[in-house]
Amino acid sequence: MTAIKIIALWGVSAILASLVGGILAYRKRRDHSAWAAWCFIFPPLLLMLVLLRRNAGNRPRQPSLDEQDRDPEWA
Repeated sequence: MTAIKIIALWGVSAILASLVGGILAYRKRRDHSAWAAWCFIFPPLLLMLVLLRRNAGNRPRQPSLDEQDRDPEWA
């Protein structure tokens, strides 16, 4: 297999792992943007996400920059 095919295969698998990881993390009430980013860098992390239980309660979210400036609790 040539180097270009290997790079292309890794790229496609990384993009697919990122998409699946983001969707799965959203359904399990986890931070979907962080999981999508980490699954893009390390596609095998998708297996760890599959094994995690669903979070109880609200979904975690990152505050916007305006919320960070207004509310000292986010700091």
